[in-house]
Amino acid sequence: MFSLPTLPYSFDALEPYIDAQTMEIHYTKHHQAYLDKLNLALKQVPDLKNDSIEGLLSDLSQVPEDVRTTVRNNGGGYYNHMLFWNMMTAPEQSKMSKELVDLFNVSFGSVDEFKKKFAAEATARFGSGWVWLVKDPGDRYAILSTPNQDSPIMDTPGTRLLLGLDVWEHAYYLKYQNRRPDYVDSWWNVVNWEEVERRAE
Repeated sequence: MFSLPTLPYSFDALEPYIDAQTMEIHYTKHHQAYLDKLNLALKQVPDLKNDSIEGLLSDLSQVPEDVRTTVRNNGGGYYNHMLFWNMMTAPEQSKMSKELVDLFNVSFGSVDEFKKKFAAEATARFGSGWVWLVKDPGDRYAILSTPNQDSPIMDTPGTRLLLGLDVWEHAYYLKYQNRRPDYVDSWWNVVNWEEVERRAE
């Protein structure tokens, strides 16, 4: 059985860019619900070999068909949010190193060009989903999006998820309503670039 990770900051730590009420609901209601439904489904298949969430999502074929969709949706939601909390930090701590600037310059032309492409994917994602900066098994960097609570590791095991943005409406609607582009623009102020760099190593 999996458990809810401790949030690495207070609910109001990301203010004014991510409001405290959204953070509290997102963490205590949405993330908790994904966890509860995942654990309930896994109780039906106690002999699964993988005991890590990454291993489970990287090989969904091992999950019996009658609970596979439930595990995919809720396991993905559980895993994606575990990453998401750590990929954000208080605004005053959101600082990019020279090494990371160099990485973006080489891989995307510039930091601004990276942000522009990432934001374009975020606003273009129809309905609910996620946008990711990934490092594929060939050490190439790319920006991609996934629907619902899918993760890139479901399609390409070994992919490193360096940065992810939740573009489900529950992540921003209380503060930004239907203005997803405004949410994306504000979110850059709370990105934990130190975590991105760590995950890229």
